Amino acid sequence: MNRVFTILIVSAMVLGIGVGWAVNQYATPAAAKVVAENLSIVTDVFLRLIKMIIAPLVFSTLVAGIAHMEDSASIGRVGVKALGWFVCASIVSLTIGLFMVHLLQPGSGLSLPLPDASKAAATVDMTKFTLKAFITHIVPASIVQAMADNEILQIVVFSVFVGSAVAAIDDKAPAVLALVEQVAAIMLKVTGYVMKTAPLAIFAALAATIATQGVSVLATYAKFVGGFYLSLGILWALLIAAVVLIVGGRALRLMGAIRSPALLAFSTASSEAAYPRTLEELQKWGISRKVASFVLPLGYSFNLDGSMMYCTFATLFIAQAYGISLTIGQQITMLALLMITSKGIAGVPRASLVVIAATLTYFHLPEAGLLLILAVDHLLDMGRSATNVVGNSVAAAVVARWENQIEVPAAEPAVA
Repeated sequence: MNRVFTILIVSAMVLGIGVGWAVNQYATPAAAKVVAENLSIVTDVFLRLIKMIIAPLVFSTLVAGIAHMEDSASIGRVGVKALGWFVCASIVSLTIGLFMVHLLQPGSGLSLPLPDASKAAATVDMTKFTLKAFITHIVPASIVQAMADNEILQIVVFSVFVGSAVAAIDDKAPAVLALVEQVAAIMLKVTGYVMKTAPLAIFAALAATIATQGVSVLATYAKFVGGFYLSLGILWALLIAAVVLIVGGRALRLMGAIRSPALLAFSTASSEAAYPRTLEELQKWGISRKVASFVLPLGYSFNLDGSMMYCTFATLFIAQAYGISLTIGQQITMLALLMITSKGIAGVPRASLVVIAATLTYFHLPEAGLLLILAVDHLLDMGRSATNVVGNSVAAAVVARWENQIEVPAAEPAVA
């Protein structure tokens, strides 16, 4: 199924480029604009479908995840150390994405015109953005209103309270927890349905863009993809250096051990698909079952290094494409927002698109910018999925080292 979906994605890209080029070359500018507007019907519907699933998806998955976090209390010290590492890794990932997107400026060549509504928001609302406004805004006056407006951070705050309350009840409110988990399962299935329409949206987005902008716009895509993979390479180097420094030279064998699950995650664009094999390889390498079976699933919810870097990189790429400048304070706030929201929908197919869509709405950036990255999102998802596997494996090894829970197999000589 993943192979078929990949073929559909690539076919949609090729067909979209071909149709867009033909329209750009053989139609008048006015006619090309009409074609692009008609194609935008498909992309607009896709964007609305994405926005439709944000609120229930974030609420259900986050409440269910927090309600089960009571298990971490039983492990105590391991949970604290794991979460501490996750926070540090998240900060590093987000910061690298922020630094590299400013260094490479992949979106600066597009110079897309702002939609009127976005232009007004960029010149009015964003200049009034203050710390006081942010802090008071994160607390919802009405959760119904927050969900109606897709106020992602308000939904997260409410979900944290609900999930904590469920976990604090002795019997964990089984009926409520079961309901929330069922809602989460349903929303994951709905998300899968929505993402099946991605090839159509990709075709329409590429065809419309090239019809009006010309084939030269593809150079920007190449810069965007290349810049992101370069950023991932830097993150991999830092993660490997950190685990070697903490665990020792034998950690290099860990990188060899997880090569297969990392390749599986890359080829399927799903780090979840590699979970069983990753857990098996970590235990074979020497990490205790206790640590591996706790840190790895916790990492899949709180330590998606590749996905977090992508959210930063892609969001600021969209801002650059529309010529919108964000202040340092706004960018720092964006990092904090992404660190929180990226935890709420872990394990969701194309979760980064949902997070980016919510971030664009929160900072009043053009929602149509999501279409700029949609065409290459699957290609980039492959890289960030493999990075998630590496990041979680490193986290498990580091925590196991801190807990003295690493045993060298008898058949393998120890490495200093």
